[in-house]
Amino acid sequence: MIQDKVAEKFKEIMDLLNVTIDDSTIDTPKRVAKMYINELFKGLNKANYPKITTVQNKFNYNQMLIEKGIKVHSVCEHHFVPIIGKAHIAYIPKDKIMGLSKFNRIVDYFSRRPQVQERLTNDILEDLKKVLETEDIAVIIDAEHFCVKMRGIQDQGTITRTSALSGCFLEDISCRNELLGAIGSI
Repeated sequence: MIQDKVAEKFKEIMDLLNVTIDDSTIDTPKRVAKMYINELFKGLNKANYPKITTVQNKFNYNQMLIEKGIKVHSVCEHHFVPIIGKAHIAYIPKDKIMGLSKFNRIVDYFSRRPQVQERLTNDILEDLKKVLETEDIAVIIDAEHFCVKMRGIQDQGTITRTSALSGCFLEDISCRNELLGAIGSI
């Protein structure tokens, strides 16, 4: 079982680091393995992709819809420390719409893997283009990187913003400006 193998390897890391194994840490390898597989990295397993349903856009709504402040909990693939932030998604519906919580579920699924923020932003955009069958989608992520906060420069105030734009958000400056005005600056 993969969880047992991860626990075994994490125990080796603890041993190499001379971490004291006592009644408090004896089960740490198992806890870490369970956390990696079932929580932090569950987005690596395609079986965990959320059930996403769409419905016909019966009202012919064709204006911008924005969902701001969707939580992002991810892990930097370079140092395996947290990336914590918020995603903002906008789209202009065509034939399909979906429930608002589905945006949160998609962001959570793609967030739950080791990666760089740029890839996360693009992955969410590409998935939403397929699900909603429209090019008019924008994904913006503002996040703190613990590899910047806890190591190296140890800067506590830095926020990284990435964006992935398609359709009118990429081609039409007024559409892009409306989006940026609505979500605000970092």
